[in-house]
Amino acid sequence: MNPALRSSAAHVFVQSVAAPELSSDDAHHLFRVMRLRDGEVVTVSDGAGQWRITHVVGQSLVPAGEVQAETAPRSFTVASAIPKGDRLEWMVQKLTELDVSEIVLLHCARSAVRWDAAKAARQLPRLARVAREASMQSRRVWLPTVSGPVAFDAVASGADVVIADPSGEPFTKGERSLTERGRLTVVIGPEGGLSEEELASGPPLVSLGARILRVETAALVAAVCVS
Repeated sequence: MNPALRSSAAHVFVQSVAAPELSSDDAHHLFRVMRLRDGEVVTVSDGAGQWRITHVVGQSLVPAGEVQAETAPRSFTVASAIPKGDRLEWMVQKLTELDVSEIVLLHCARSAVRWDAAKAARQLPRLARVAREASMQSRRVWLPTVSGPVAFDAVASGADVVIADPSGEPFTKGERSLTERGRLTVVIGPEGGLSEEELASGPPLVSLGARILRVETAALVAAVCVS
């Protein structure tokens, strides 16, 4: 991480790094909650790789450095069944902090949690806010995407996909090499496990360890293995 990002008093996302303007919520957080004062450094990013240093002047941010650009990180997707309760929000937050580029929610044969279109329309914007806040905290300059739910088959039929299952080979022994091609999707099933048909759908099976993990724990273990 660039030292300027690490040491800034705060990091926020704006529409344009050329002329950064804060949303009302971000302005309230910086100047009322964090109580930033004139001269403090805030880094801003457009969420698509561009960022720059700014200084607090009054209730605004004034650019103080050239626009920087970071290349897109390797594409790592976690495609996961939806965990129960509030654990989904926690999962999205932590996967964002671990630099996952895409989070896809799945409906599997044994999924206990399923969303209809109306619920997805309510929940996805909330999860996008969680990912944005986690990106600010962790100083990301590329925002992750959160999408779905989609059917298991829609993901399993893609390229560079592996399925997490205790019966598979240890993740670090072979399938991690897929990341050398720049893309990898790890499928995490529901707490009841994937069906026999899903396990036999084609992608290699990889083990994340000797224990049976909760959905959100398995997602984080996979992210750590790739990082």
